[in-house]
Amino acid sequence: MNIITHSQRYLPHEFITRYHAVKLYRSGVGVAFVCRRYHISKSSLLRWNKRYDGTKESLLDKSHRPLSCHPNAHTCEELDWIRNYFRRNPHISVCELYGKLLTAKGYTRHPASLYRVCRRLGYLKQTSSAKEPYRPKPYDTPTQLGAKWQMDVKYVPTACYIGNVPQKFYQYTVIDEASRQRFLYPYMEQSSYSTVDFVRRAIDYFGYQPKVLQTDNGAEFTHLAKTDRQHPLDILCRQLGIFHQKIRPRTPRHNGKVERSHRNDQERFYNHMTFYNYADLKLQMKRYLRRSNNIVMQVLGWKSPLQKRHELES
Repeated sequence: MNIITHSQRYLPHEFITRYHAVKLYRSGVGVAFVCRRYHISKSSLLRWNKRYDGTKESLLDKSHRPLSCHPNAHTCEELDWIRNYFRRNPHISVCELYGKLLTAKGYTRHPASLYRVCRRLGYLKQTSSAKEPYRPKPYDTPTQLGAKWQMDVKYVPTACYIGNVPQKFYQYTVIDEASRQRFLYPYMEQSSYSTVDFVRRAIDYFGYQPKVLQTDNGAEFTHLAKTDRQHPLDILCRQLGIFHQKIRPRTPRHNGKVERSHRNDQERFYNHMTFYNYADLKLQMKRYLRRSNNIVMQVLGWKSPLQKRHELES
């Protein structure tokens, strides 16, 4: 039994069928007899006979690609824009590329069209995974600035540090759930002192303090064992009137926004940078912070976090 797949418009005849049908027809046999014998249509037989020039290669399948471009296809100028951006920054993401084309070039295409073009040009590689994807549950994202912050710590990869003195560095990150605006700052130790100092710096950076500060259950955010002592972060939150909310243990997806931003940091920043000392890391991270808060995001309607904050403030 022949099965026609979704990619086939008709059931193709085998090459040997075409060849013998044309040879029999050219020997003087009638069209009706040839069609009955090989179970083909008259139009197919005449089309094969017109293509046949004495060589078997003339009856092989040819490309179905149209000879002319689609009227709505990307122009040569737009393709040059895309190639030039990838040439200057080979590791640029589609979201960042779309934002640059949108603001600098007046790009009017749909983001999905840009994604398909990048795939066709070979700039994006699709990776398959056998792991069953997690189905997220509905989540009520705040719509007011400062309603909720997510905070976490990322270990700075040792491969990025090329200094002489062995040291470890940590990136503290806080993100506003409503606008997705972030604040980053590096530290040389992962401790409660660094956490308290970072929260004060974040409040100065954003210009407001949150109602809820959500963290994981790390030792830099809370005590690991039950004790009557208060953690320095809890003391600071009580003084400022902030509710410190801790996620469920061993469930990092509950802090998903800041965790996802750390993956972006790895792909956009740490995979392509090196630093010599702590001062160099702070300088580069400050520049990257300015850049990351200006990258458009699909979840924000293709707006950057700073644009979303300005919209919420107005």
